[in-house]
Amino acid sequence: MAHRNMQKRTHHQRDDLIGEHKMSDAGQAVFACLFVAIWIIDTFFLKYTTFPTQYVPLVVRIPCGVVLLVLSGYLASTGLAIVFGEERENPAVIRKGVFSVMRHPIYLSEVLLYLGLLMLSISLAAAVVWVGAIVFLYYISRYEEKLLLEHFGKEYAKYMREVPMWIPRLRKNKTG
Repeated sequence: MAHRNMQKRTHHQRDDLIGEHKMSDAGQAVFACLFVAIWIIDTFFLKYTTFPTQYVPLVVRIPCGVVLLVLSGYLASTGLAIVFGEERENPAVIRKGVFSVMRHPIYLSEVLLYLGLLMLSISLAAAVVWVGAIVFLYYISRYEEKLLLEHFGKEYAKYMREVPMWIPRLRKNKTG
């Protein structure tokens, strides 16, 4: 028993986490590898679909790309730290930090990571993969929300009404 408690447990084995789609991690890894491979090959070698870079100056693309990459890193690191940084005795809807302004900051961080790289070198081929990744992450988000609604019921439904999925509201929603 003590040995079992000492073993490193993954987030899939934690009792305080509700769950995720069985293809979530694998799908994200596939999209990440596919995006990076296509972006690198198209940007630095083939240059088949990077012609839009001639219309957006580097002095615009670099600052925009860097801001998006920094924001992506912030959302990923703070979101992951909140979810996986501590094991909660009683599972609860997480509403602190970045989860107080959006329900899926970690998935949004992936979207912004790809967009930041796209800003540095506009590859239309990689942009197609980016759109596919957005669709996949939206599907995964909706699946996980279904699990959370089943587990937390009205509490999570209220959270969904009050906090947007990915894009923070400029004004607070006044639903009760």
